[in-house]
Order: sequence, then C-alpha cells, then structure tokens
Amino acid sequence: MSSVEVDINNPPPSKITFLPESAVEVTVTAPAAATKAAYEKTALELSKTISIPGFRKGAKIAPQVLESHMASKGGRNAIKVEAIKALLAKLVDVAVKEEHKLDPIGQPVTLIPLETLAESFVPGKDFTMGVKCDVWPTLKWAESEEEKPYHGLSGKYSRKPYDETKFNLAMKDLRDRYAVLEDMPDGTKLDWGDACTVNMVGYMSNDAGDKLEPLPNTASGENVEVVLGKGRYMEGLVEGLVGAAVGETKTVQTAFPERLKDKTLAGKKAVFDVSILQSSTRKLPELDDEFANDVRPGMDIKTLRDELQKAVDEEDAKEFVEDRNKALSEALATRIDIEMPDSILVNQAREKYAEMMTDFRTNGMSDEEIQKLITPENFLKYKNIVKPAIVNDFKVTLGTEEIAKLESVEVPAYRVDEQMASLKKESEQSGEEFDEAQVRPRVENTLQRRMVFDYLAENGNLEVEFKDEEGGEGFDAELMDTLAKDSIAREETLAIELEEKDKAEAAAAAAAAADAESEQA
Repeated sequence: MSSVEVDINNPPPSKITFLPESAVEVTVTAPAAATKAAYEKTALELSKTISIPGFRKGAKIAPQVLESHMASKGGRNAIKVEAIKALLAKLVDVAVKEEHKLDPIGQPVTLIPLETLAESFVPGKDFTMGVKCDVWPTLKWAESEEEKPYHGLSGKYSRKPYDETKFNLAMKDLRDRYAVLEDMPDGTKLDWGDACTVNMVGYMSNDAGDKLEPLPNTASGENVEVVLGKGRYMEGLVEGLVGAAVGETKTVQTAFPERLKDKTLAGKKAVFDVSILQSSTRKLPELDDEFANDVRPGMDIKTLRDELQKAVDEEDAKEFVEDRNKALSEALATRIDIEMPDSILVNQAREKYAEMMTDFRTNGMSDEEIQKLITPENFLKYKNIVKPAIVNDFKVTLGTEEIAKLESVEVPAYRVDEQMASLKKESEQSGEEFDEAQVRPRVENTLQRRMVFDYLAENGNLEVEFKDEEGGEGFDAELMDTLAKDSIAREETLAIELEEKDKAEAAAAAAAAADAESEQA
C-alpha cells in the first residue's frame, strides 16, 4: 500500500526526551481533524487498487467495508496502521527538525508496535504517539590549555631518517649559485670547482678519436661559460680541461648523451677543440646569516637550513604521512566528546562483519560454515569488539570536518581537477565506468581531510622516531623485535576474527555430543 501525505497545520507542541547514544524519544499528538483526514485518505487510496466482490474496481468504498475485507485477509486494522504511518511521517519530521532543531537519522520507531497503537486509534479524535529516533550528534571539544582545542596534538610515529647526503648536495648546489668568481693569476692551471670562459669548435668523431665533419653551430660556441663540476656537461669535457691554463687549446674527446633532444647527435662521439680564454676560482659563500640573507632578504641561516631540509625531505616524508596521520587521529579522538548514534554504529559494524566473512571465504572456509557464523548473537559480540575503533573513526571524521569549517580549509580547484583527470584516465585504461558526479565529492573530501591533517601536524607536538631501514651485517635485534611485535599483533587480530567461528564450532560440537549421549541412554 502506498503511503499518503497529510497536511497538518499548527500541530500541538511535542515533548522530547534525550537518550544515550544520540537518540531521542519524541511524543507527538495528531489533532482530530488530521486523524480523520489521514484515515479517509488512506481508505480512498486503498479503494483504487483493491478488488472486493460487489464493487467495481476503483469505486469509492466505505472505510468500514475495507477494514472488514482486509481483516478477512489477515490485515486487521490495516487502514489505521497506514494512517498512523502517514501522521508520524509528518508530525515527527516537524517536531524533530523544525521544533527542536535536530537532524534525524534513519527511520523513527514507535515505542508501541503499530498494530497495538491501531487498536486505540479513532478517526476524528486526537491521537498521541511516541517514537524513538537517532539524531545527528553535537560535537563537543574537550578542555585544553592550547589556544584551540585541536592544537598541540601529541603522539609518536616512526619514519626513516632524513637523507643527509641529499641535503648536503642541495646545500652545495645552492652555494654554487651564489659563488663569487675571482680571476686566477696567469699560468694557474684549472682544477675541479674552478670556472673558465672558452671557445669550442666541435667535430664528429669515430672510435679512434679522428676528426670528421664539423658539428652544427648549435653544438659549438664562443665565450661559453664552463664550471668544472662533475656531471655538469658531456662526459669527458670537464675532465679534459682539468690542468689546462689560459691561452691553451685542448682537444677533448667526448660523446653526446643518449637522451639528447637532437636525435641526430644523441649518443654520437665527438671531438672538441677548446680554447681557454679566461679562468676564475669560485669562492663559495660561508654558511652564515649573510648568505641566508642573500638567498632571501630577512632570512637567517637556521631558517634556511630548516626550509631546505623540509623541501629535500618532502618526497621521503610522503611515505610516512599515513603513519603520521594515524598518530594525529588517535590524539584528535581524545579531544572530542561525542555520542555515536547506534544506527550508524550498526551499519558500519555490518560492513566490517561482511568483509570478515568475505575474508573467511577467500581463506577457504565453506559457505556452509560461514552461514553458521552469521547469527544475531555473533554479530552483537562482533559489534562490541569493533565498537571502540568505529567510534574513534567517527570522532575523527566529524572532527576533521569541523576543523575544516573553523579554519576555512578549502581545496584548490586545480588539485581536484588534477586528481579527477588521473582517476578518469585509470578508469579508461581498466575499462571501468567513471561517474564524475559521484567521484568528485569523494575526491574533494579526501583532499580536504589531507589538508586538515597537514594543518594539525604543523600545529601539533608529534614525536618522530627516526629508524634506519637500511639492512646491515649481523643480527639486528631491534628489527627482529619489531617484526615479532608485528607478528603478534597480526595473530591477535586474527584471533578476534576467528573467535566467533571457534565459539560456534564449540557450540555445535557440544550439541552433537549431547545428542549422542541421549541416544546411548
């Protein structure tokens, strides 16, 4: 039977009682005119679809006749039940949303079964009903000495150490950019780290090093600045200039890189006549505040080191963002006081329970054994086991959303577009459908959540434990200890998942034993 809509103008004020787990009991009263209208509308809708001997289909049938016919089919008080549903749909929505300014979750449940309520329902008279429903909880921050309740989150996570070699190389390159050139005394020979100005005339060459046809002008040049640093130019060029002096011409054998844009020269051997026009020593700046100020006015050497370290470490740090965010999540959950609606808890526990059953099937358990595990009692036990983790995740989700609002964290449109383009390309390659309308909000939420965690990390007090992941000779006791702890953790998790299976099997065995004893008796 399709539900009917009822217009109720100015219903009496409702009564509300707040319950644990973000639930409420609401008592509403339907005015006499509304109960009469709901009953008659329900009867009219039913008469359009039902067939009763002696009445043509679609004819208007008296409600009493319909009730009698429905009762003979086992549907006693069916019209009254549907009328009550229509009244509740209107009254509860108005009471919860408009009167009490709450956001209901799921469908309300009557405190008394509908069939029992229908026994006292009289069309044309006021009718009072009570329902229970979950409402969206209000987030409350725990007291904190910090400026903001979500600042100063403390925790600990592990990651590999900063790459000092990479940092030192980046600092050296930066100093190279600000090196000061000083002319060399006449006759001074070039060495590594020096600079010179040269004229270069190039020729194609063979394995014997013979000069063949001249190279294009783009491969030669006049007044070319050359810094004698390893890896800066074609292999062999710099090496051939070490030990040379102004006024000399050196013949240098080399080869063009394989990945050269000009494919006519890529990988080809060449010979250059290099004439040294001028030579200079390069004096690198000292690592002090003066150097830092040259890089950026107002910056000191400590800030320069910190910023360069952060830039160099950015890629390595990405590998450990998940561990960092986990530590932040655990700390954030302790700062949030919130009651989780049972309806949300049940839905999420069901999803996890279904995933666990799927894992059992993947690991070889038969469908018959799995079906034995799927009982209300087993699910209730499992729900209690996973409740703490689900509640914490719920807290973190609401907390990050609230922080995004308070701190105006917005994801730049170009970042969303980049991620969408990447996901769309992956979908096309795999042949899967790509629903942009559904994917985009999820992408925006994910990127915003990452930005919130970055904000929390910048304003937090996380302790970072640096662990060298590189293997070494001999027995690594610390590594073995870590692996042992991880193994134990996995076993404990598996034990929780298999606990229900073991209990069910034990119960089945006990029942079988009892049957056997009974037969023997």
